[in-house]
This record gives sequence, structure tokens and C-alpha cells, in this order.
Amino acid sequence: MRRVMRHSGGWAGLVLGLAALLPTPLASADTPAPAPAPPSRAPVPAVARAWPVGVRPTVVRGWEPPATVYGPGHRGVDLGAPAGAPVRAVAPGRVSFAGRVAGRGVVSVELAGTDLRTTYEPVAASVRKGDQVGAGDMVGRLEATPPHCPTTCLHWGLLTGETYLNPLALLPPWLLHSGPSRLLPVLDVPT
Repeated sequence: MRRVMRHSGGWAGLVLGLAALLPTPLASADTPAPAPAPPSRAPVPAVARAWPVGVRPTVVRGWEPPATVYGPGHRGVDLGAPAGAPVRAVAPGRVSFAGRVAGRGVVSVELAGTDLRTTYEPVAASVRKGDQVGAGDMVGRLEATPPHCPTTCLHWGLLTGETYLNPLALLPPWLLHSGPSRLLPVLDVPT
């Protein structure tokens, strides 16, 4: 049920107020129907407390979501790291896959308390399907593979169901932004 609000502005305001109560006309054959709104999704929680490789790795290639399900894009981020570097779980969860896909080592972890799943490749897995991992636990070592990046890199992905998301959204802002911490002066405090 709609509420009638009091309008100022004389007859014009009253007419506009009443027009808002009238049903909208049906689309004619010449008028295209409006596109349905995309389903709203809660933001990805910042559950990670560490990068999957290194301390502050270089993002070699960022997340570029495809326009369509099978369209071109980059469904994760590439993080520069040397071959053999330890690859760590960014948050606690359960290993849902550890094996080879198209000749590349892949580890996938379902994050505890969420509907999210992280993927890491190319990785020589040190875990097995069903293993519980904590944040920062090693899941394998970065493999040297044919060039996906200009240098050796870890492809880090994030999914909910079959939908890819930006894995950087798992990291809290303080971990994403570079630069030294700065202390600000405390003013108006008696000594």
C-alpha cells in the first residue's frame, strides 16, 4: 500500500503527487521491457589476514571480470613470486580440491563460515582433499610453468558457486595499501 504525502506547490504539486500513485503503463510493442536488476549480493567479507605468497607481492595482472559467462577476461589476480615459494591459505577452511587440471597443479579451499572458495595455481600441493587448513597454513609450493605471466606468478581466484569474484576483496584495506604507517600528533591533550 502506498502512502499519500502532502505536497506543497499548489495544483502542480498535487497532480505530481497523485501521478505517483497511479499504476505505471504497460510496455507497448514498440517499447522494450526494462532489463531486470542484477541480483544484489552482499560484499565479500575481508576474512584474509595475509597474502597467499610473500609479504606484499606485486600484482602482475588484476581482476578483469568477463562481460559474459564465456567471454574474455581474467577471473583472478596474478601475484609475482619466485618458483618454489610457499603458497598459503589466506583464511581457514577445508581443501575441496588438490590435483592437476590441464597439466597444472591446483588447490581449492572452501572458506569456513562463507559460501566462498579460493583457488591457487600453479601449485605443487602439500595438502589433500578434505584437509582442514588455517589462515597462513602452507597448501603447496609455486610451480614454474609455461608463461602465464611475464615472470613466475601465482594465479589466485575467488568464487561463490560458479561466479568469479575479485580475490583482493578478501584482504582488509590495511593489507592492500602500501606505504609506511604514520603516527599523527595528538592535539589538545594536557601534558
